[in-house]
Amino acid sequence: MLVEAEIWTIARTDQGNAVLVRPIGSESAVPIFIGQLEAQSILIGLGNVPMPRPLTHDLFITLFSMLGAELQRIEITALKEGTFYAQIILSKTNGEELIIDARPSDSIGIAVRAKCPVYIDESVVDEAGISVSAVSTGSEEVASNPYEQEKRRLEEELNRAVEVENYEEAAKIRDKLQRLSETFPQGDEEAE
Repeated sequence: MLVEAEIWTIARTDQGNAVLVRPIGSESAVPIFIGQLEAQSILIGLGNVPMPRPLTHDLFITLFSMLGAELQRIEITALKEGTFYAQIILSKTNGEELIIDARPSDSIGIAVRAKCPVYIDESVVDEAGISVSAVSTGSEEVASNPYEQEKRRLEEELNRAVEVENYEEAAKIRDKLQRLSETFPQGDEEAE
C-alpha cells in the first residue's frame, strides 16, 4: 500500500549521497543512494534556485504541460535486489492516466520542482527504512541552500588537501569553488 511521503533531506554518507524519503508522520526514512549530479538537481529544486536555463527536470515539466498532461504524483513502488523503482503518474485532459517508469532520483527531481505529492510503498519502508533518530544531525545536510552546502563541502575538501600537502588536488578544488561561485553568483549574498 502506498503512503504519502516527503523529501526529508539529502545526506552525505560514507557510501555517497542519499535522499531520505520520509512517510508523513513516520519516525522512519528511506535512504535512496543517488549520484552527485542527481543530488545537486534535487537540491536546486528544493531550494527553488533560479537557473539561467532549464535543467532536464524543468524541461520534462514543461514538456508534460505542453502535451496536455498534468503531473499527479510520483510513487516509489519497489525495492528489488538493492534497486529502487519509481513511477511518474500523469493525467491527460481526457482523464486518461499515464504511468511512466523512472528512476527515483529523476522522479524526485521532478516532484520537488512541481511540488507534487510523493508516495512510497509501505513494503519499501519496511525493508529499507531507518529510524530518523539514527540520522546524525552532524552528518545531515539540510537542503535549504544548495550553494552553501556545496561550498562547505568543497572548502572542507580543500582544507584536507592542503593539510596533506596535495597541492595539485587543492588547485582542482579551488577551481571548482570558483566555478561554483560563477554558477551561483547570488550565493555569497544569500549566505550572509
